[in-house]
Amino acid sequence: MSLIVQKFGGTSVGDADRIREVAGHVARTVRRGNQVVLVVSAMGKETDELLRLAGDVARHRHGREMDMLITAGERKAIALVAMALHDQGIEAASFTGSQAGFVTDTNHQNAKILDLRTDRIQAALDAGMVPVVAGAQGVSTDKDVTFLGRGGSDTTAVALAYALKAEVCELYTDVSGVFSADPRLVPDARKMTTISFDELLEMTATGCPKPAMRSVEFARSYNVPLHVRSAFTWEIGTGVKEEDDTMEQASVIAVTSDTTDGKITVSGLADRPGVAGALFRGLADHGINVDMIVQNVGVGGHADISFTVPTEHFEQSLEVARTALPELGAREVTGDAEMAKVSIVGSGMKTDPGVAARMFETLAANGINIEMISTSPIRTSCIVKREHTEAAVTALHGAFGLGG
Repeated sequence: MSLIVQKFGGTSVGDADRIREVAGHVARTVRRGNQVVLVVSAMGKETDELLRLAGDVARHRHGREMDMLITAGERKAIALVAMALHDQGIEAASFTGSQAGFVTDTNHQNAKILDLRTDRIQAALDAGMVPVVAGAQGVSTDKDVTFLGRGGSDTTAVALAYALKAEVCELYTDVSGVFSADPRLVPDARKMTTISFDELLEMTATGCPKPAMRSVEFARSYNVPLHVRSAFTWEIGTGVKEEDDTMEQASVIAVTSDTTDGKITVSGLADRPGVAGALFRGLADHGINVDMIVQNVGVGGHADISFTVPTEHFEQSLEVARTALPELGAREVTGDAEMAKVSIVGSGMKTDPGVAARMFETLAANGINIEMISTSPIRTSCIVKREHTEAAVTALHGAFGLGG
């Protein structure tokens, strides 16, 4: 008998028909002799609707009350899914995050898991039941309800799979697996049969929306096998596991894009120790996450530094940088909110010296200018004008022969 953790996202349980479909799939899995722990997100766009309501009633979104509000969506979903399982003849019980044993820190709206006490979940399994657990929530050390943030249901599922020593964690969504590019941009994008944790982590960090990057980090850290698959076709999806060092990897396996970047340049920065630290400390103190950073060689006692930030923090970042101009000894701050990051990913890049050159040549041949460059051993990313995103992804996908 295998223990399987199955997670279903919001579109997978978006209405009564979808909930019945999910219950039917879980019932089939149980009748094949498996134990199942189910993790469920809020139905459809319910979280977005709750956020909209919060904005309608209050200008200030108090963290504790926001967590209490947002987690209501998952509580509703788990009760309905448990009822649908009972209707299929499968014994089930719903559990909130706190009932499932998720203990978190006190950081509301983006809490981190500190401990997982699975006694009640294990007892339900021992009694022959399917535990249905609310995703993305827990209880803080201050005994308040907490929300793990967007994509937190994936993290809930991976954490349970690790704690319960499950054979696999299946992440069901509205796509049939992990693709070599966004199928909406590249029609011949290929679904991958397997992918390594490191490759998927780079992909999720550079624009691949599913699964959540945080869950992939957790799975890699604790070696939890993942299976990303569709809740609509039930076909075999993409397996995620540790890299197999016995085989040669393809140089590039995927092209990703992220259209939520803005670029800021601080010109005439004083070229002395501590100036860059002062700039980025100011941004960090405002909760702004910086991605790429490029500084040129100082000339005449001054230098320029460019960096990218999420579009939602672009205006705030400009204001922070401009306020710091006197302290930085800088001349001016300029920015462009209409930027995108295009990346190529693949474990084989570590041993293929020509990959970066081919990427840059391909973009140049298509008239696409590169604004910034960032690399890791298995990824190369370029910042380009947002209007060139689709052309860049399509050209790179073809240049590296990734089509299905």
